[in-house]
Amino acid sequence: MVEQEQGTGIRVEALAPEFQAQAVTWADRLGLPLVDEAAGFAVQVGTEGLQIQQLGPQAPGPVRVDFVEGQAAHRRLYGGGSGQMIAKAVGIAQGVRPQVLDATAGLGKDAFVLASLGCQMTLIERQPLIAALLEDGLARARGDEEVGAIVGRMRLLTGNAIERMRAWEGEAPQVIYLDPMFPHRDKSALVKKEMRVFRPLVGDDLDAPALLEAALALATHRVVVKRPRKAPIIEGSKPSHSLEGKSSRYDIYPKKALKG
Repeated sequence: MVEQEQGTGIRVEALAPEFQAQAVTWADRLGLPLVDEAAGFAVQVGTEGLQIQQLGPQAPGPVRVDFVEGQAAHRRLYGGGSGQMIAKAVGIAQGVRPQVLDATAGLGKDAFVLASLGCQMTLIERQPLIAALLEDGLARARGDEEVGAIVGRMRLLTGNAIERMRAWEGEAPQVIYLDPMFPHRDKSALVKKEMRVFRPLVGDDLDAPALLEAALALATHRVVVKRPRKAPIIEGSKPSHSLEGKSSRYDIYPKKALKG
């Protein structure tokens, strides 16, 4: 069942009669009502898949996962390929495409970039609503001629990433990528639509130190943490170095060298 903070009631609704059965299925899976007049958010099912819509007069537009068109397509085609900072951060190089665990998957944007560059990706998302959007986006993308092969390299797990990493079974990931939700300030990037919608639902990752500790224990080669450019490092082990961009940076915690 989806945990709700006070004032963030959520309902599920179909945007057309033909999607009512899917809406009922999602409501059952997520433990959410189909009718709630006081809800602040709606999980909507329609022609473009699953989306979350904040309700009210000042609400931004809906949030959905789309790996085929829009921002994901633009970044895939024009984003800079293996020259992107995230690619360098996880260790992509000539002949090197590490296996990566994205333990804070969110809407899967960074994981999709790495998968498009050839990395085998495992994603963990603990917030059930976001995981549902991600599951829906991956399912729709599998049928696309160009993108299907990319999302075929993306495996989604749900649940608490710390617990999953501590109880990991099978081959350990070479690289673990973390992008914890950072405690916000009023002048931060909260104007972004996704952040306005998800902040009340998700909150901050106050367990980031435990997340980093579990990642360092599991990864065989390195851990990478994405942070706002001026944010402090996560409490605990210190990174060896950082790659810094205009608004964010990547803190690198190496364990051993990646080889092709």
